[in-house]
Amino acid sequence: MKLDKQFVSNVKKAIRIQNEYLREALAEILSTFVMMVFGLGSVAQVVMGGGSYGDYFSINLGFGLGVTMGIHIAGGVSDALFEFCGGNFTVTGPRATAGIFATYPAPYLSVGGGFLDQVLGTAMLLLCILALNDHRNSPALSGTQPVLIGLLVVVIGISLGSNSGYAINPARDLPPRFFTSMAGWGPDVFSAGNGWWWIPVVAPMVGSVTGSLLYKLFIEYHHPSEMHLEEGLGGVCSDQKHCFRF
Repeated sequence: MKLDKQFVSNVKKAIRIQNEYLREALAEILSTFVMMVFGLGSVAQVVMGGGSYGDYFSINLGFGLGVTMGIHIAGGVSDALFEFCGGNFTVTGPRATAGIFATYPAPYLSVGGGFLDQVLGTAMLLLCILALNDHRNSPALSGTQPVLIGLLVVVIGISLGSNSGYAINPARDLPPRFFTSMAGWGPDVFSAGNGWWWIPVVAPMVGSVTGSLLYKLFIEYHHPSEMHLEEGLGGVCSDQKHCFRF
């Protein structure tokens, strides 16, 4: 038993990564993988199940809870696909399956409207995340942030997801699009929707900055400055002498 423990200890020492950036990158890779497995798996079940294994709401839950699990970690293709589409991987049409992996716009959505849609969705995401983590406002209770951010993704999907699938994150959309382009769907994944592919990449970047600025301009920059509080006055103390007034 002692030898086994020593062996395990030696293996841990041998594979332990010291570089902080590399450790963070590995954590992000695994957390994104988990999020995508749950999120895309829920889409696949709805699309290929023809409504028998879930609906639009279950997709929102799949992505929301996938985000929750991914946050905890950092801080699929099966034969059914071939049976559903008969081996004919298409981007559009009644048996289209590319939308399982990446987002595509609704037929009525223009390029400009789609860009605004993604900017708005991502702005709401970042604005609310900042509020949940703002300790001088009304932050989430310690340990509840992953659940609340997951629920935030669910409510974004419920309220803003029907236009284009609410990518709100380049990492959620671009890698799966490259995968489908190489796995049988071809270059149509980049040309469909009037060249839609770049919008889920660029618009979330604009939206994240927009949402962050909105929160800072309307809330964060106006927090009262640090000050002495009289005895008995409510506040949150950063040390024995200084407190933040409510």
